[in-house]
Order: sequence, then structure tokens, then C-alpha cells
Amino acid sequence: MAPGAAGHRSDAGRPAETADSLSLAFLVLLESLSPRQRAAFLLREVFDYPYPQIAEILGTNVDGTRHLVARARNHLCERRPRYHASRRQREQLAKRFVAAAQSGDLGALEALLAQDVALHGDGGGKVPALGRMVSGRERVARTVLRGFSVYAHHGVHVRLTDVNGQPGALASDERHRLVGVMGFDIAEGRIHSIHSVNNPDKLHHLGQVSDLGLDVRASGHRADGNS
Repeated sequence: MAPGAAGHRSDAGRPAETADSLSLAFLVLLESLSPRQRAAFLLREVFDYPYPQIAEILGTNVDGTRHLVARARNHLCERRPRYHASRRQREQLAKRFVAAAQSGDLGALEALLAQDVALHGDGGGKVPALGRMVSGRERVARTVLRGFSVYAHHGVHVRLTDVNGQPGALASDERHRLVGVMGFDIAEGRIHSIHSVNNPDKLHHLGQVSDLGLDVRASGHRADGNS
């Protein structure tokens, strides 16, 4: 999902910085910006366009472009968690999350989630998925357990993987075809948001997609446990 950069900076830390900026959670956070702020921020901070070129694209002047980028940056900094876990800590937390979800341990799962954690689902209207965002530690934990229970019932295997440079999980059926991808936004020792993508149209570029979701939908099951 992360696009290639068209920039000019050569510092060694740029790839890691870009991967973090394009995480699933951060892409959702970008939606809180105005269209012009979002465009200016991405062109400058991700693709490293010079301010005059951004101004030309947006139909504004250089000073106006600088203000757009600055306001976008300040807005995002205010909304992102201040303390970010190390890569190793994030991987370990993701591993514990999958283990707790697979074992059905509600208490262990809740302990890994932030109090205001949010769960986002995307089935594209084609496979079972959340009808709307679920928020709150207990509700998210119970929803995740129901989803993993459905996975187990249908023989779906879940393994850890990288999702846009961040720890995540990949679910596949018994024939190793892709069922879904889950990405985590981890900070301050807790999972702050979970993004689950089961939409076949958004999975095809990752490999062969399972038709299990279509079968589950036909049987009347939903990811939220309702039928």
C-alpha cells in the first residue's frame, strides 16, 4: 500500500520514517486533515516535493503551502501518542495479542489494549466485516475473540507479519489463500487501534484470495458475532 518516494533526501533514517508515516493507523489519521492539508503534507513529508512545486500543484503560493504543511504536522502530532514502543516491543505485543485471541483469553487480550482502542473493519460489502467502528477495550476484545472463534471454526490460520512496515497479522485458509490482514497501531505499551482488511479487492495484490469469506457470508455469519 505504501507508494514509492519521489524525493531527494538521502538520510539513512528516511525509509523507517516513511514506513511509520504510512502505517494503516496513520493513513486513517490523515483523514482528519482537510484535503489541501493532506495533499500538502504527503507531497512534502512523504514524497519530498519542494515547496514551490507543491504550491504550483495546489494553486497557492509558497508561504501558503508552508502554512498548510505546518498546520497538518501540528494537527497530527497532537493526535498521535507521544511515546512509541521499540520495534521489538511492538512485535512482542502483536505476538501476545494473537496468542491471547487464539486461546480465547479475554483478560489477557484486554490487558494489551488501550482504554479507548478502536477496531476498524473493511469487507468492501463482499465478505463479513464490521458494520461500523468498535471502540473501547472490552467491546473490542470481545469482538476480536468472536472473530478469531469464527476463524478457528473454519480452519483459518493466523500468523504474524509486517503490514506497511508495522507489526500485523495475516489470516489464511487451509489452502494457504489469503482471508484477511490485520494491522496494529502500538504506542505506550498498548494497542491503540486495529485495522482489519477482508475486502478481496484490497487483498489481491498480496496473493491468491480465499473464497471462504463468501461462504461465511452465505451462511449468515458476521464478524461482530451477529447473524
